[in-house]
Amino acid sequence: MNPYILDPAVQNFINANLNADINQIALSKSVFTNVSSAELASQITAKKKSEKKLPTWFRHENIFYPPALSIEQTSSETTAKYKSKLAIGTLLIDLTGGFGVDSYYFSKAVKQVIHCEINAELSQIAQHNASILNAENIEFKAVDGLELLKTDDLVFDTIYIDPARRAEKGKVFMLQDCTPDVVSNLDLLLSKAKRIIIKTAPLLDLTAGINELKYVSEIHIVSVKNECKEILWILEREATSDVKIVALTLNDTEKQFVFSRSEAEVSIQFTDRINVGQYLYEPDAALLKSGAFNLIGSRFNLQKLHPQTQLFTSADLQPKFPGRIFKIHETYSTGDLKKLKNLSGNVIVRNYPAKPEELVKKYKIKPHQEKFLIFSKVGNDENLIISVEIVQYY
Repeated sequence: MNPYILDPAVQNFINANLNADINQIALSKSVFTNVSSAELASQITAKKKSEKKLPTWFRHENIFYPPALSIEQTSSETTAKYKSKLAIGTLLIDLTGGFGVDSYYFSKAVKQVIHCEINAELSQIAQHNASILNAENIEFKAVDGLELLKTDDLVFDTIYIDPARRAEKGKVFMLQDCTPDVVSNLDLLLSKAKRIIIKTAPLLDLTAGINELKYVSEIHIVSVKNECKEILWILEREATSDVKIVALTLNDTEKQFVFSRSEAEVSIQFTDRINVGQYLYEPDAALLKSGAFNLIGSRFNLQKLHPQTQLFTSADLQPKFPGRIFKIHETYSTGDLKKLKNLSGNVIVRNYPAKPEELVKKYKIKPHQEKFLIFSKVGNDENLIISVEIVQYY
């Protein structure tokens, strides 16, 4: 960590060049004796990436930034705020502290946080920034968090861990392929805390994760603007087999769809007729990841279009539904569509034998900001095109 980067003149240069050509800065001779062009470019790039993801850090002066990859890998403030609500007790240890965003928000929820980071420079950066942000109840240790658990007598209320997937592994995502190896150290973790919170990427299959982790009491699937960001696994010694699942959308308003695994398999009514003036519902990414497709429809009194199509309809508007809602203006068969001219709308394909770009070209469909053409099937297996207008994005 180069302390000269915090010099006021250097900080002014960084702030003045947030929209500059980074490559040009990196290749030019540095205007500062003790700060290289590469360091300037790195600070500017990382700060720029923080503008929307980490606005608290971005707004504060004298924040020191790590390489941009660390910013890309860290939690956003939006998701960090939420996961801080899942901590229990007064003492929490973050075994994979990184840039310190999660630790910062945990420090607002519990009395004391221990931030472990094996990369000594990153640990130093996180500690500096915590002092800037007045987070005085975080203790920083530049150590392997898992090794600390093995040698320290401390017992915690909550352990938080964000294992990194090992780069050499292929597309199959298993927790045993991550570092630290949570699966092999489950007994150690559960002997050291009442609650374990594990963050994983959305790629991890829920059933596979439950089978690997064994002590799962809750799963929180977190989505922001219809993009599944992370899965949070809550482990407790007394966990039952009926796992609680929370599909969460964090947008202007927070919406939760909560159920236990035993509730997921329910029957639902299908429709073979779409009526003009009705509403069409597309579940948020978090709901889709949860797998409770029929339960979604049942809870909101919706009819499903087709067994393989996660689209639903109803005569009444259900604004609490977590996902996109459209109002139906017209329906067409493929024969109808061939006769129409000046078609416009964003094309959505759900369980339909063609790709969006093929349909746009075939029917000469022009883009439109608010209108959509949804190509899908209904319960009788008939292909149907539904002309809709967006009512709710999230």
